[in-house]
Amino acid sequence: MPEAPRARRLATYFHVHLVSDSTGETLNAMAKAVTARFEGVIPIEHIHALVRSDRQLAKVLEKIEASPGVVLHTIVDKALREALEEGCRKLGQPHIGALDPLVAALSRHLGAALSTRVGAQHALDSDYFNRMGALDFAIAHDDGNGRDGLEDADVVLVGVSRTSKTPTCIYLAHRGVRSANVPLVPGQSPPEYLSTLKRPLVVGLTVAPDRLVQIRKNRLTGLGEVFATPYVDLDAVRDETVRARRVFERLGWPTIDVTRRSVEETAAAVINLLGDHRSGRRSVSAT
Repeated sequence: MPEAPRARRLATYFHVHLVSDSTGETLNAMAKAVTARFEGVIPIEHIHALVRSDRQLAKVLEKIEASPGVVLHTIVDKALREALEEGCRKLGQPHIGALDPLVAALSRHLGAALSTRVGAQHALDSDYFNRMGALDFAIAHDDGNGRDGLEDADVVLVGVSRTSKTPTCIYLAHRGVRSANVPLVPGQSPPEYLSTLKRPLVVGLTVAPDRLVQIRKNRLTGLGEVFATPYVDLDAVRDETVRARRVFERLGWPTIDVTRRSVEETAAAVINLLGDHRSGRRSVSAT
């Protein structure tokens, strides 16, 4: 007899309180990364940001008591941290200083004193303004625009339509990388100015034809358009992607296959290629 199908496991929900004396951005990213490792587990997030006084902390503890769960925190002030942890102990709730292991390891390695400045990572320093400048650059040089300023880019992404060029550029901007993107148009040669760029790293983005058709159909559905077009015809799309690969090979551009990559993973691969480019090492593709 054929084996009976297994019953689908119901999702497990739990409350997680993210308590920060800053924006809570770091905690939010850490919580998402950790809970993603558990299948069928869905966190109900309670973000308590800018907690810097006893009065604010008291309100947080009231909310923790009302919705018991795991407490993650990045409180810098020693007295406030101790008050939070003592409150959690009284409520019988687990509490974790999210950055403690990393901070302790670095402190031992560096032999340096810890900063007690709240929100130090969000200071309006040159790095912050560099990221904002990179974001402005990405917007101004999206989809083939601003060609006269491409020589100032760190990276130029090239690919056929719907290969995640724009979101990857925006993500790179948040990492301080000035990036632009240029589309390859079916039936047309790539713009000649791309082959004359000297400073930027030009990267070709590729994708499996069947996956690209799926993405494009989803796009057309969202726009209320019909599918009777070469834009989503598998044979036409296959020819389009093959031609793009040949362009990348002919011009010697490193390539990244984005078929199974998230935007974050594609951006990480671009940054690795950029490191090789700046150090003089030549890469033909991202692993």
